[in-house]
Amino acid sequence: MDDRRARAEAIEGFAANLRELRASVGDPPFREMSGRSGAISHTTLHEATKGNRLPSWETTVEFVRACGGEPGEFRERWEAANRAVRTAGAADPAARPAAAATASATGTGERRAVHLAIEPRTGAAGTTGPAPVPVPPPGGGGVPPARPAVGVRSRRSRPVVGVLAAAAIGVGAVIVFVAVDRGSEPGKQTPTASATGPASAAAGCPVVFPNPPPAPPEHEGDAAVFVRDVTLGDCTHVDAGRTVTKTWQIKNIGTVPWKGYRLRRIDSPQQADQCQTISHVPIRDTPPGGTVDISTEVTTPVKPGLCVARFKMVDAAGRFTFPGNRAINFQLYVDGA
Repeated sequence: MDDRRARAEAIEGFAANLRELRASVGDPPFREMSGRSGAISHTTLHEATKGNRLPSWETTVEFVRACGGEPGEFRERWEAANRAVRTAGAADPAARPAAAATASATGTGERRAVHLAIEPRTGAAGTTGPAPVPVPPPGGGGVPPARPAVGVRSRRSRPVVGVLAAAAIGVGAVIVFVAVDRGSEPGKQTPTASATGPASAAAGCPVVFPNPPPAPPEHEGDAAVFVRDVTLGDCTHVDAGRTVTKTWQIKNIGTVPWKGYRLRRIDSPQQADQCQTISHVPIRDTPPGGTVDISTEVTTPVKPGLCVARFKMVDAAGRFTFPGNRAINFQLYVDGA
């Protein structure tokens, strides 16, 4: 009975995550979401929110994309729910068929996700900013690190090889980090794993995320490029339980003025073991050719680890301005007392 309850709670918990995501973008009709996806029916999308059974990973990907989210942000949560379903299925003969069916949904999707994480694409028509380039090795090139804030200690970052190896080995690895993607708006290399919760202290930094599918900007002529981290560069060490200020600098290189634009955090709802920020970070109105500093307060969790948070730019109506660009992020090591 306990196994059945655990299975039901895992399925309902994941369904609640999908419902919260849909609610965060205004509860669009399932038929509209199906139209955005072009690959899945409205009934399948609706079923994913009921909590009767765990949706396949492919269904989850299309659901999240139809809500304008990043599927990678839900991978770790889906894996946790899938493990709970499979574990309960092994103990409860009545649940085995459903658990087996759910497990079969991971095949090609997993291989494709790992492939994207390791092999960055080149620039595509309609995207903004330069094509992704390899992340410079620790200590080599790049913008000089900003002076640490109170409670912040800059140390040499660990190489990214460990993270890529974890991605290649499989999606079962659990990574503890707090990072915010710096690539979606501006053209910077971004992390490869999911941004849910802190990663273990042994996790590599910076983390590299896969690129989203190519897509034109929401407004013709709109374009942005990442300039630099003004404060808290990747892999900066920060004490646990502290509040610090993260600032990015972005330039409007298009022909569209930014009025009412914001950075929206995409790894939401935020978990207790993540770095906490506001969900929408305001951007000062910026004319074409202008450069703007964007700041948000970050409260680190009590638990140490690598913390990752990601944001994408939205317009005054809440629409993603650059859906084909990588997300802007921050990545911090949270140190224990």
